[in-house]
Amino acid sequence: MTATTLDPKTALILVDLQKGIVGHPTVHPAEEVVERAARLAAAFREHDLPVVLVRVTGGAPGRNEGSGRQGTPPADWAELVPELNRQDSDIVVTKQTWGAFYGTDLDMQLRRRGITQVVVGGIATAIGVESTARGAHERGYHVTIATDAITDLDAETHRNSVERVFPRLGETDTTEAIVKLLG
Repeated sequence: MTATTLDPKTALILVDLQKGIVGHPTVHPAEEVVERAARLAAAFREHDLPVVLVRVTGGAPGRNEGSGRQGTPPADWAELVPELNRQDSDIVVTKQTWGAFYGTDLDMQLRRRGITQVVVGGIATAIGVESTARGAHERGYHVTIATDAITDLDAETHRNSVERVFPRLGETDTTEAIVKLLG
């Protein structure tokens, strides 16, 4: 689905664009995703709209069959990539689970600013991005996914999220189209 409009009170949420994650092999080059995310951030800032930079520093407890982290991550693992040009006005959210809403004050931060819509990008599509988009949808925000500002470690899960899940949560479009909608 093509993005049709952006509400006057829209925020950008960029998920897990941090040093320890962008270095992983991804379906689409992480450098391109970061470049597009930085372009979105600059455009949102130009229009005095909130930019939310999300990083993960832990994981949810509980057993699973997936491969987990092994060993201690490097000291800079959770640092946001410098290309995002973090500003003092940005909202920084540190999460311990996949989604940016659970266990954080993100919803409160957005509601205090009157936000009614979010644009989401980041890594990984089927994990942090999808969980955050679901959380936004469940909380009543209009959701738009910047489909060229997301990527995953696995092609099939990326495709499933983009083709089957995201159209049910909101609208999808490219970075260029979203920037044009900002005006």
